[in-house]
Amino acid sequence: MLPRIGSRCRVDRNRTPFYLSPCDPRDTGWPQTGRVTRPEPAALLDLATDLARRAGALALEMRAGVETLETKSSPTDVVTAADQAVERLLSEAIRQARPDDGLLGEEGASDEGTSGLRWVIDPIDGTVNYLYGIPHWAVSIGVEDADGTVAGVVLDPSKGELWQAVRGSGSTLNGRPLRCSSVTALDQALVATGFGYDARRRSAQASLLPTMLPAVRDIRRIGAGALDLCAVAAGRVDGYYEQGLSPWDLSAGRLIATEAGARVEGLHGRVAAHALVLAAAPGVFAALHDLLAAGGADQDPLAE
Repeated sequence: MLPRIGSRCRVDRNRTPFYLSPCDPRDTGWPQTGRVTRPEPAALLDLATDLARRAGALALEMRAGVETLETKSSPTDVVTAADQAVERLLSEAIRQARPDDGLLGEEGASDEGTSGLRWVIDPIDGTVNYLYGIPHWAVSIGVEDADGTVAGVVLDPSKGELWQAVRGSGSTLNGRPLRCSSVTALDQALVATGFGYDARRRSAQASLLPTMLPAVRDIRRIGAGALDLCAVAAGRVDGYYEQGLSPWDLSAGRLIATEAGARVEGLHGRVAAHALVLAAAPGVFAALHDLLAAGGADQDPLAE
């Protein structure tokens, strides 16, 4: 019989939780999830949610003493000890719970897997916000199969916002169903974007703004791609575009936005990917697409 910690120890048909025996006084209150034996999408979502909460708690704890560990693509692209610690927590827990699944993480975690499922994780999306104490960063976890993301979770620990989606079942914010905006006029659309860290890419992205700004209500640059996609899902912005996103930026957020009714694509009918991600309410997607296409928004100066 499993020991109980208050009312947190529970058993369901998809997940077998376990606790240290005797009970560990350092327990944070989130279940330490054991192996998931039945990979229904709802079970995968449950596991991803448990892990995101544990990861978010660790990131918040480490935020008090955060310091830059090293840089990545350029001197302005920081990676902190927290990024690495959170990814290590997630990777170890996923390998324990789903040892046959693949794994891809921003900080280097990589397993091929044999199950046909792959976990795509961003331990801290919005690392610069995290570094500066700006309360807009998230843990992002997507579970993918051959057809795309099956289940996705984006947790913003600073604001206590939990974004979730299961393919074909809609998306939610703290349990409340999401729907993207119904705006149909581009000049009434609030549009989010982001900029790369390389100076050449930033210059090209900035050159598009004089065309964009007069055509839309306004532009927002908030600094976390996964949360920008979630913002489209909630109607907090009407559209979002960015070049240079990686799979871990996109996996969970794309599903959350899509399940809220948004269109998430690249330009010219391509799949949303590194070249460009455009997520928008259906009523302004085409107009925003054409504006971006005319400005060559998917032309990457780093590919030249």
